[in-house]
Amino acid sequence: MTLPFRDINVQAASDSYIFTSPSSPNAAALTIDRPTGDIRLSDASLLAGKRVSRVSSIAGILGMIRLRLDKYIIVITKAQPVGRLKGHMVYRVIATEFLPLRERQVHDPDEDRMLALTKAFIKSGPMYFAYSVDLTNSFQRQAQHDPSSPLWARADDRFFWNRFVQSDLIDFRTKGGRGQPAPQPGIDPYILPAIFGMFEIHQTTFKNTPLTIALITRRSRHRAGTRYFSRGLDDEGHASNYNETEQVVILNDPGSGLGGFAGSGDMQSGKLGGDAKEMQILSYVQTRGSVPVYWAEVNNLKYTPKIQLRGIESALPAAKAHFDEQIRIYGDNYLVNLVNQKGREMRIKQAYEQMVDMLMSSPEEHTQSDALTDEKFHTIDPSGAPKTQFDRLHYVYFDFHTETKGLQMHRAQLLIDKMHDSLVAQQYFRAVDMPGSHIDGRLEMRNQQTSVVRTNCMDCLDRTNVVQSLLARWTLDRMFVDLGIMARGTRFADQDPAFEFLYRNLWADNADIVSRSYSGTGAMKTDLTRTGKRTKAGALQDANVAVTRYCKNNFLDGPRQDGFDLFLGAYQPSTSNIGGSLVFADRRPALIQSVPYVAAFSLFVVCVAMFTRQLPGSSVWPLRLFLFFWTFVAGWCLFFIINNGMLYVNWPKLNPRPWATEGYHETISKVRKDKILGPLVARHERGLSTARYINAEEGKKRIE
Repeated sequence: MTLPFRDINVQAASDSYIFTSPSSPNAAALTIDRPTGDIRLSDASLLAGKRVSRVSSIAGILGMIRLRLDKYIIVITKAQPVGRLKGHMVYRVIATEFLPLRERQVHDPDEDRMLALTKAFIKSGPMYFAYSVDLTNSFQRQAQHDPSSPLWARADDRFFWNRFVQSDLIDFRTKGGRGQPAPQPGIDPYILPAIFGMFEIHQTTFKNTPLTIALITRRSRHRAGTRYFSRGLDDEGHASNYNETEQVVILNDPGSGLGGFAGSGDMQSGKLGGDAKEMQILSYVQTRGSVPVYWAEVNNLKYTPKIQLRGIESALPAAKAHFDEQIRIYGDNYLVNLVNQKGREMRIKQAYEQMVDMLMSSPEEHTQSDALTDEKFHTIDPSGAPKTQFDRLHYVYFDFHTETKGLQMHRAQLLIDKMHDSLVAQQYFRAVDMPGSHIDGRLEMRNQQTSVVRTNCMDCLDRTNVVQSLLARWTLDRMFVDLGIMARGTRFADQDPAFEFLYRNLWADNADIVSRSYSGTGAMKTDLTRTGKRTKAGALQDANVAVTRYCKNNFLDGPRQDGFDLFLGAYQPSTSNIGGSLVFADRRPALIQSVPYVAAFSLFVVCVAMFTRQLPGSSVWPLRLFLFFWTFVAGWCLFFIINNGMLYVNWPKLNPRPWATEGYHETISKVRKDKILGPLVARHERGLSTARYINAEEGKKRIE
């Protein structure tokens, strides 16, 4: 079994970067030539006398990325241990360094901006890796894989977050390179897969029984992005904000400490050993993802953006691809939909149900009402024996907001009661790691999870977090009963208050991390997750989160989305832009750009005039006219900004969204009809066309 190197030295020379492992002196050295970026393997002993300018120790190679003018090697310079999973240390990426292949004498504004965006994205993103355990796969999938294959080859492509930036190394592994045309297995230890999401692990006790509990959330690298710039499905069937969350319980864990090695003479394994008891692993997997149709929410500075929904028939192939993958990986899918049945969210709910009806061969619908709502539950199940694979879908709608209105969050338990029989049949994964199997990590499977619950609300954040934590709680009760450490009919929340406190905060941390990576803020309703009840203080905190989300999603998410697109390869500068420095240029007319500044200046002048003491005997009317004029200017500016909000949203610059482009042109057309602004807009567009022509000509000359 080939594992990534735990220790790597990088030597920087004028013509190359050389990577070696001090603990594996007989392993091949990885050389990346400068400035071409050609990759090759060579004998480390032959490079011992090479003259280098710097030698650094790194934790691993995150990948290589080509920006507009240069390619960079991203190395992990600092990694923080966060705990041991089944005896294997897991690390979080803390700091990275970008090693350029060229020494640029002149700085390009676009290159510098792209580099800054990529660095900021990596710095803010919670990325985790391990040298000796596969974090991208659930324990159930790990038990079905061949442990002899390299770690990167076993990784789940959906959650291999740095897969794009590792593509140069992987291509060299599979195809070879210049002078080494055959596959190169010697590079396997240099390829380090990482996940993006949440990893938290605790060694604790439940009723004096030692155990390890962990929560792992893996975010998909497909259709990844920020809240309003990534919704629904893409053409390949990838859903926005798709996450897999795995709750893990381990008994008789031999490696619960943070440091040291035991029972292993190989430093590269990173595995603790020496325990004679069989280790039991129990895990439960859930998924979340955006409503699987073509839809979007268009930012326009209003608190509730406008929803755009394309035809259901056009999204059918993408939905089929999405659920085909879901069923192939997880088995039956229970689709829990938590959006509102009234108001602006009603269209999304209806579209989801129409899509499920079209996928099933013979759908059968049932609606249940109560005193609060006419549609408390709405289920769609296949009638009769399954005829197609999509008859393994089971749709469950729950009117979350209506049922829990007035801080009655305990009523969310109604959904668990409704799904009780399905959850019993679903099971969970259970396996044992027998003594003596620590070398290859093989698990002896005792039980399998046969289906998955796919939960969503509009954002797949707040309501989704609450329901997922309830499902995980119900399953953990069942696990403890099956293990014999809790009596049937009891709940762990009543048995051990200390463990209950830890468990609540574990899921609340998960809610905050998933929400922060998508919306830019922590989650709402975490008071329920942390304390078990809805409080007025929690409602006030939710109001604060709502305002912060509004500001970030409208004014700060554009650069964040650009960071996603650069790191994940959704935008590739070397092939997408051959012209000059117009990628990040503000193409709005100067007058439109100046309106917010004029508004701010006007409000400042009004405030100064109102609170400045007047001189004795001074006339009142000039001041009143002065105030009236600047108040009118400020009001007009604010009116213009609100009515043309799309012009002031911070949109992504690298991959403009189609609905944003269309809306921008519609807004510009409206402004063009204005008697004052119309001529200025026309003049700006003529100047922009000229700049684009000059830009294209410069690009052609560079290529020639």
